[in-house]
Amino acid sequence: MTGVGTQDSGDQPLLAASAISKRYGSLLANDAIDLAIRPGEIHALLGENGAGKSTLVKILYGLIAPDSGQIIWQGAPLVLSGPAEARHHGIAMVFQHFSLFDTLSVVENVALALPPEPVAALSERVYRVSREYGLDLEPGREVWRLSVGERQRIEIVRCLMQNPKLLILDEPTSVLSPTETSGLFRTLEAIRGEGRSVLYISHKLEEVRVLCRSATVLRHGRKVASCDPSRESAASLARMMVGEDIHDVQVKPHRGDGAERLGVRQLNLASPDPHGTSLVDVSFSVRAGEIVGIAGVAGNGQDELFSALSGEVSSLPETVCIDGQAVGAKGIVARRELGAAFIPEERLGHGAAPGFTLSENVLVSQHGKQGFVRRGVLDRAALRDCLAAIRQRFDVRAGEIDPPARALSGGNLQKFIVGRDIMGAPRLVIVAQPTWGVDAGAAAFLRQSLVDLAEQSGAVLVISQDLDELFELSDRIAVLSRGRLSPALPRGQQTRESIGLMMGEAMREVAHAPHA
Repeated sequence: MTGVGTQDSGDQPLLAASAISKRYGSLLANDAIDLAIRPGEIHALLGENGAGKSTLVKILYGLIAPDSGQIIWQGAPLVLSGPAEARHHGIAMVFQHFSLFDTLSVVENVALALPPEPVAALSERVYRVSREYGLDLEPGREVWRLSVGERQRIEIVRCLMQNPKLLILDEPTSVLSPTETSGLFRTLEAIRGEGRSVLYISHKLEEVRVLCRSATVLRHGRKVASCDPSRESAASLARMMVGEDIHDVQVKPHRGDGAERLGVRQLNLASPDPHGTSLVDVSFSVRAGEIVGIAGVAGNGQDELFSALSGEVSSLPETVCIDGQAVGAKGIVARRELGAAFIPEERLGHGAAPGFTLSENVLVSQHGKQGFVRRGVLDRAALRDCLAAIRQRFDVRAGEIDPPARALSGGNLQKFIVGRDIMGAPRLVIVAQPTWGVDAGAAAFLRQSLVDLAEQSGAVLVISQDLDELFELSDRIAVLSRGRLSPALPRGQQTRESIGLMMGEAMREVAHAPHA
């Protein structure tokens, strides 16, 4: 990637935000926020869910206009008419929620953000650049065939290919493996060394401490602190964000000898995508009172496994059993009626219908359990009460009482989806990436909710790329690699290094696969 050149700017910021304010009805999302990002700096923007981070970066990227305040770009006032103008000035952004067209290929999605170029030449560039940054992509694959992690790679590569002066990254490592995260960090350090700047939004405070030397902390729409994260602890950063100490998840020893809630026996599932990952002889169980974790790099069969367990894809009847009943050939409704809940990693479009209100999303997934429809009549009062309880218990923040799902920030939407299913009192929960994109306080609460469910004789299966999360929660951990599942061994018999090596081996095999 070509550098931007040496800048003799002294102490002049590349970008400065001065007294930025934005109001949505009664909600003051940004309250006179100041921010300065200097050339060659990786600057962290921290805050709990609903703190105003998303609103601020959308203003900096030209998606929305501030009610008051000013953006200063390279020493001059800048009024952005939209993202195209922001990109023209050298501001690029990777969003937490993907902005991809599912029916187009990887290279076609990349082409939409770049000047016209022959497809063959652009495909070669995408292939080369993606591998240089450890974010492997096959240019000709359709997006709908890709995992969430692979879709995130498209967003990052597309943004890097715009040759930006300022790169805004919103939760870029939320679906990356430790190996991929290390590769991204090397990329960002190279970008910084070229004189470029990065505005880095993450709830993973340890990675912020490693990567960033300056940070702005928001709380309830206001700037509350500036600091050097490398001189802080994760606990002190979390305290700045939330305003109080974050309590560790309280995990009691699980016996794991309860009744088998989920049994999977020699599950074989051919992927409909020739570039996808088929499941091969996958067998494991999850018992009442137990949390089992499945680690793995995105694209190694996680989506296929979740689909088979949830009933979105059928298998032979006896390959999946819930409380002893064969359900492999049954759909998701039948499995829910047996007390199962399914929380996918992709929030919008899979976990929640974007255009539906929150109450409508509750109704879609919980109508059979909660009895919202009685004798053909919808009990709207009961539905409103259920939504209010979810919002209160899981601290789901939004400017309206019952907004559409797409109006929520990523972290608040995740809290809503997890809360909706947990408050349905399931006997079995299968969850993928449970704390993707949520702040430290909310992550601790969501994890504690899963632990509490297990301690009340529920069974929990967690599919995650976050090894810290898996080791914090799980009684047993297995690794999914190229569609095959390793034995689920007790947590105490494994280390992060041993799990990481098994995950990394899958990545190395993908990286050395021949390019078609």
